Amino acid sequence: MTTAFTSFTELIQVRAAELGDADAQIFLRDRGGPQHLSYAALDRRARALAVRLREHGAHGQPVLLLYPPGPDFLVAFAGCLYAGAVAVPAPLPGDRGERLQRVSGILKDTGARVVLTDCEHAADTSLWLAVSGRGETVCLATDTDTDTDTDTDSGTDSGTDSEGAAAGAWTAPRTGPDDLAFLQYTSGSTSRPRGVMVSHRNLLANQDALRRLLDTSPQDRFSSWLPHYHDMGLIAHVLHPLWLGTLSVQLSSLSFIKRPASWLRSIGTYGLTVGGGPNFGYDLCTRRVTDAQLAELDLSSWRLALCGAEPVRARTLDAFARRFAPAGLRARSLYPGYGLAEATLAVSGGEPGRPAGRLTVDAVALEQDELRPASATTTITRTLVGCGRVLDFDLRIVDPVTGRELPGGHVGEIWLRGDSVAQGYWRQPLETAHTFHAQLAGHGGGFLRTGDLGAVHDGELYITGRSKEVIILNGRNIYPQDVEWAVREVSTALGAGHGAVFTVDAGREQLVVVHEIRAPHADEERLGALAGRVQTLVGQHFDVPAGNVVLVRPGTVRRTTSGKIQRTLMRSLFLRGELTALHEVLDPAVRALVTGAGLPSGDAARSLSW
Repeated sequence: MTTAFTSFTELIQVRAAELGDADAQIFLRDRGGPQHLSYAALDRRARALAVRLREHGAHGQPVLLLYPPGPDFLVAFAGCLYAGAVAVPAPLPGDRGERLQRVSGILKDTGARVVLTDCEHAADTSLWLAVSGRGETVCLATDTDTDTDTDTDSGTDSGTDSEGAAAGAWTAPRTGPDDLAFLQYTSGSTSRPRGVMVSHRNLLANQDALRRLLDTSPQDRFSSWLPHYHDMGLIAHVLHPLWLGTLSVQLSSLSFIKRPASWLRSIGTYGLTVGGGPNFGYDLCTRRVTDAQLAELDLSSWRLALCGAEPVRARTLDAFARRFAPAGLRARSLYPGYGLAEATLAVSGGEPGRPAGRLTVDAVALEQDELRPASATTTITRTLVGCGRVLDFDLRIVDPVTGRELPGGHVGEIWLRGDSVAQGYWRQPLETAHTFHAQLAGHGGGFLRTGDLGAVHDGELYITGRSKEVIILNGRNIYPQDVEWAVREVSTALGAGHGAVFTVDAGREQLVVVHEIRAPHADEERLGALAGRVQTLVGQHFDVPAGNVVLVRPGTVRRTTSGKIQRTLMRSLFLRGELTALHEVLDPAVRALVTGAGLPSGDAARSLSW
């Protein structure tokens, strides 16, 4: 299907001509009725915006898109494509904290001279630009006819005569398959963000890969609460419906977090068939949807409940399937997959309509990078959820140190080649060369190093962790997510929170467990007993000492927009003494490291400014 188009711009034009007034997107607002955006309106508004963007010299340049959830983002994204500009989806900056730092880092990295937003946020955005020393950057409110500095009015309706006249003045850009469509900024350092350069060829190829993996068609209807600046939210839930020529129904992430049932309710209301999110979203639904809300749900149309963007837990999927079976959910609809922004998005997935693969392995062998199915004599096991087969990629499991391909049954770094692999990182040639042009011994170059660890068993890909986050203690590989999930089982006070596990060098590598606790009436004695139970569990279950346990308030553990634990950031905050503990148990050497007394030399000392 991708061969019919040379760019995603051309695809949107064709869909608009074919589908006209049919809905491209419906956004469910917290107050007021749903917002509808038709294919014809999307095309008309994108043309008008493209004319404005060209007047500001945006052709071929990055344009920052700062929007709340809703159809205006999709119009802005399409407008950038229609102008031949490079769209840069990003969160609204807010007034403080990590999000402000992140967006400021993206602005600096792109060097964007044009920022798009809506009337409601234009004044604050312009103020942020001025405070950031970027007052010369143009801020355009796309739901009005006029450019914006600090003040905006309510704007004009999207169907005004002036908009129609501007749309009529539009001419198609000379966009080719290898021109950049957008920059996808990955989760990571706020001070040094990485923008993945996605070309039209990459985008179209990955849309075709998604279709083949999910067996999607124009008869499918999509549902999502993921942010539009998140790769899974953008590629799978906003752009894939356009590619197919069908409908997506969106609601905000905040609405979902506050009221998980609102997402599930929309599935029955609109007869939605495809939609999903990270593991934590399913866990949240299982815990927060009440029996009364469950009785009102109809999930019988839900053909594929996509699960990805973070490690998939068999326990989470099973609990979700049991909880929502009375609402018509079929367990075989749960669909784990694997993907990453550097490969545009989708890499692998199961066979629609069949239960996801499970593999119970010897946990001790896994610590030695061997994927060995458990036997009757295995004492410690771990159950992995399969991420299905790999299509459209040359996939290899590689020793990340030697660059040599590993034999079957061994865990290594996942390397990829294919048309969906992006062009590299924006303005970072050295990191691009290292990540996107890896040389596989005996097989040439051009491989993407994903940074993810996994293995292939019976043709199915199993993800075991992130290479940069695997903890190596006494020659063994400890997966931090395994420890974090085990700690949640210690007490219900820990089960509803999140944790981050990492190591610090205090003369020797030591494990640190930071975990949120929901126990508002717990006294020091009870908190101490709970920390002791965490230490005992980690020691017994993982055979490693856990001399450092930090219990913190809910919301302390930092996560990405997709729910991934930001362990590197948490380690940095811990070492800088910036975590406020409700209770902590620290080894004396670690306490000295955190307080700055008796700092060891080498990596541990440098980590304070990491």
